[in-house]
Formats: sequence, structure tokens, C-alpha cells
Amino acid sequence: MSVFILPVILIVLLIICIIKKVKVYDCFLEGTKDSLSLIKSIFPYVASIFVCIELFKASGLSATVSGWLAKPLSYLGIPSEITEIILLVPLSGNGTIALLESIINDCGVDSYPARCAAVIAGATETIFYISAVYFSACKVRKLRYAIPVAIFCTLLGTVVACALCRIM
Repeated sequence: MSVFILPVILIVLLIICIIKKVKVYDCFLEGTKDSLSLIKSIFPYVASIFVCIELFKASGLSATVSGWLAKPLSYLGIPSEITEIILLVPLSGNGTIALLESIINDCGVDSYPARCAAVIAGATETIFYISAVYFSACKVRKLRYAIPVAIFCTLLGTVVACALCRIM
């Protein structure tokens, strides 16, 4: 059933456009023009986030900081094997997937750390990337509490996810 939803939506939209005599291709081109200007305005923010993420990982700082955080996070029920993934989740989706693969290979597919890492990787968002894209598109310069609240909620969700993985 779900295989047919997208084609049905497209066909219905085309029928509505034909009935209302909307020039679909012209609308598509107009949207494309708007997206190019949006990309031009967002690109510097996204590029800077990617450079910072790569510097954070390549410098070894993420491994060092995760080593420091392993003991305090263990009191919250978070396994020490996943502290680095907790640091990278707000920064990089691809880095998170690479670390998830490493944790699964090292600890085993059905181990507690692998299950926690899988839930965290699948249920969290790259806060800094999303913030850079959305806030730059909206021309918001003062983020105030958006980033700290998002990081706190991510940490709270991580603690809850690990607790649920422990009992399941």
C-alpha cells in the first residue's frame, strides 16, 4: 500500500494543476531559482560547520574529550564505549554512522553499548548543522538558548534511551 502513496500524490497534483491550468514546469523553474539563491546564502555556514567537525575529529580532540566524559556519563547509565558517539551526534551524521559501525564491530550487534549507540544514532539530530542551515536561512543572528536547550535535550534523550535499552 505505501508503495503507491507517492505516485498517487503526484498524479493527483498533476490533475489538479491541469484543471487549474497551472504551468507546472514554470513553477518548478521558479522554485529552482529560489533554491539557488538560498544555497548561495547558506553555503558559508554549512562549509564552516563541516570544517569544524573535521578538525574536531582529525585532531583527536573528540577521542580525548570522550575519555574525560566516560566516567561521569557512566554514573548516568551510559556505557563508556558510546561517549564519542554522544559527542559527534550533534555535529556529524556521517561521523555518527561510522562510529556506530565501529561500536557494533567491537562490542557485537546485540550488546548493550551497540543497542544504545544504534538508538542514539537513529533518534538524534545533528544540532549544529541544522542550526546553521535553518537559522542562516531565516537570517537569525542571536540564537540565545536554542543550542544549549537542544544539547540538553539530546543528553536527556540519550540517558533515557540507554535506560530503555537496559530494560529491553
